[in-house]
Amino acid sequence: MITVAIVEDNKVVRESLRDWVEADPHFRCVCLCETVKQAMTQIPPLQPQVVLMDVHLPDASGITCTARLKAIIPATHIIMITVYRDSDKIFQALKAGACGYLLKRSRPEEVTDAIAEAVAGGAPMSREIARRVVDTFRQPVLVNKWETLSEREREILELLSSGLGNKQIGVKLNLSTFTIRAHLRRVYDKLHVHCRAEAVSKYLKTGQ
Repeated sequence: MITVAIVEDNKVVRESLRDWVEADPHFRCVCLCETVKQAMTQIPPLQPQVVLMDVHLPDASGITCTARLKAIIPATHIIMITVYRDSDKIFQALKAGACGYLLKRSRPEEVTDAIAEAVAGGAPMSREIARRVVDTFRQPVLVNKWETLSEREREILELLSSGLGNKQIGVKLNLSTFTIRAHLRRVYDKLHVHCRAEAVSKYLKTGQ
């Protein structure tokens, strides 16, 4: 069971996120907070595995809250969920200790996939955000790494590069979402990357 806390001042968004989390039997929402003050009081004792954090909160920045929480509970994974798409806020959040960055228009399955990916050691990001990060940090591709991928792993990566999410790939290949996640973790290890954005970037650069 993956435990999740949500920090979001908009009631509709906050409750929607909670409903999405609890719709998955592998996740449990343990805390709902509206402000940084509430988050700093309620979240540390619970030590949730993941925190979904809004950037703009009424009493302080969610980025500031992220840095403060990471100093107290460093093992907790914090994913920013926001309407902001500018590069400065993205990198400020990552520098503060966030492991991922999602836009609020993300679909429910994108949010739950991101939670699972964060716990698995990844850096989940919305496609638009990932592209900004990839464009900023371009690294050379070592093509021989592709030789280590299985046919199934290449197939999943090809579908991922076409913009499909884990759930959609699972339906297309008749595999469970958790099986897709397991394959992706092996892909990340073999390509020496940390998230789907980096894996897709390397895939696209090779012309595979």
